[in-house]
Amino acid sequence: MSLTILQRIAAGDAQAVSECLDQYGNLIWSLARRHSPGQADAEDAVQETLLEIWRSASRFDPQVASEAAFIATIAKRRLIDRHRKRSRTVDAAPLDDEPAQVAESDTRAVELQEEAERVRIVMGRLRTDERRVLELSLVDGLTHHEISAATKLPLGTVKTHARRGLNRLRDMLGVNDVCSSGDP
Repeated sequence: MSLTILQRIAAGDAQAVSECLDQYGNLIWSLARRHSPGQADAEDAVQETLLEIWRSASRFDPQVASEAAFIATIAKRRLIDRHRKRSRTVDAAPLDDEPAQVAESDTRAVELQEEAERVRIVMGRLRTDERRVLELSLVDGLTHHEISAATKLPLGTVKTHARRGLNRLRDMLGVNDVCSSGDP
């Protein structure tokens, strides 16, 4: 049985690092670009992700997830950490400048947290495949093609799970389509 790229990285194979970059570099780069405020930040995020992949390769288990899913998860966690770090920077504006906006912002944040919790609970009721595809798409930001590669499911199946999952979510959440079927 041949070893996966991540298993070879964990074993210290320098060539495997290059192969990992060749095979998954575009995935990492697309996630970093999508979730970074600028080019330099995206480049830093990619470097941090690659370093974390190297450090975490020994934890990869092909029985649990594919390499693409493992790598995408590491990238997303790095990007979330970077976003949280950026959001913790202190705003130098005096508090007296915008008290009404802060209260409005706090109210909206609480509403969003409540909505997110409701969606999280309802997503737990979805079929496993639908939930997995939606999480990879909505939470991890993967495209249908990337999800297909990560899950080893055919592209059409991924699209079907996504559509059915979203439809079931809408039904369970009581959300109606904004456009009727006759509207463009």
